[in-house]
Amino acid sequence: MKQCEIKELYDLSQTIAGDYLAQFTYPWEALDGIKDYIKELGVTLDPDIYEKRGEDIWVAKSAIVAPTACLNGPLIIDEEAQIRHCAYIRGSAIIGKGSVVGNSTEIKNDIIFNSVQVPHYNYVGDSILGYRSHMGAGSITSNVKSDKSLVVVKDGTQEIATGRKKFGAMLGDFVEVGCNSVLNPGTVIGRHTNIYPLSSVRGVIPADSIYKKQGEVVKKTF
Repeated sequence: MKQCEIKELYDLSQTIAGDYLAQFTYPWEALDGIKDYIKELGVTLDPDIYEKRGEDIWVAKSAIVAPTACLNGPLIIDEEAQIRHCAYIRGSAIIGKGSVVGNSTEIKNDIIFNSVQVPHYNYVGDSILGYRSHMGAGSITSNVKSDKSLVVVKDGTQEIATGRKKFGAMLGDFVEVGCNSVLNPGTVIGRHTNIYPLSSVRGVIPADSIYKKQGEVVKKTF
């Protein structure tokens, strides 16, 4: 599944975790090691740019963190990011430069690239969100199947067994997810694709597409 490979989904220059992700073929392969990677990277960060705010928590001095936000490590919040009122970061997360984690949004075991917006009532778990991707208000990643079985990434007749019980969504660069959509476990969305509001999305959605509903995905015209 070439379109699910990291090099097809992401510009790795747009995250502090670029070198880490470059080790893998598929993005979900990186999920298990996020926690340890943050601990290793955090101690190397420039103290003139980042400050340590607790055990395994590094926050850029230029970032804006609301006093009502809850931060748990391991965690890196990069430069000029915004962590808004009542955001809940459960840990094992990298928040990219200029990214927004908003009101009542919950983040857990994620790599959030630069300039990403998850600004209103989002849940993002066991996921990787590419550069300038955006999740509309109320849209979430569902990271565990209802039957608790291991997640399989499906693209038509092709399948990849991930061996993971927890797997949210992999969003390529510039993906737009409409309000109140659910990205089911194992969802992979290619670059520059738009998801209609109120969608229930599963499987692999091609790059440069518009997802209207299950079975109705059209190619963008430029």
